[in-house]
Amino acid sequence: MVSKREEEYLEVMYLLQKNKGVIRVKDIAKILKVKPPSVVDALKKLSKKGLVEYEKHDRITLTEEGRKIAEETYSKHILLTEFFTNVLGIPPEIAEEDACQFEHYVSEVTVKRIREFITYIQENCPYVLKQFLKKVQEEDKNQKTPAR
Repeated sequence: MVSKREEEYLEVMYLLQKNKGVIRVKDIAKILKVKPPSVVDALKKLSKKGLVEYEKHDRITLTEEGRKIAEETYSKHILLTEFFTNVLGIPPEIAEEDACQFEHYVSEVTVKRIREFITYIQENCPYVLKQFLKKVQEEDKNQKTPAR
């Protein structure tokens, strides 16, 4: 079993590998806003679980299983962000923050249903979606969207 925090580490490593081509302790620490020793401790735990390959002062790589978990988590993140912004009209910065929280707790059943709903509403009810988004944008302008 992988904890929420471990998923966060795996997702960050996946994105670093994808975007920078290399995973470094200092980059993980900066993104997650933790100290490098905390990253090293997490890497040791993830290594024991077979999710990363890590040796001090050596390359950090995700194992196949670690990459799979990271991709699933990131996929949920993208879907939830899209749902919150494009369907519910949530401002992007709030949607991003909420997606970071939800992605670790939402079930595959719910993810599948959200994906189906987005497709259905975009294909079959685009006018309704457009009207709803227009309505919430008007409300946001009049109320000034609550900040976090």
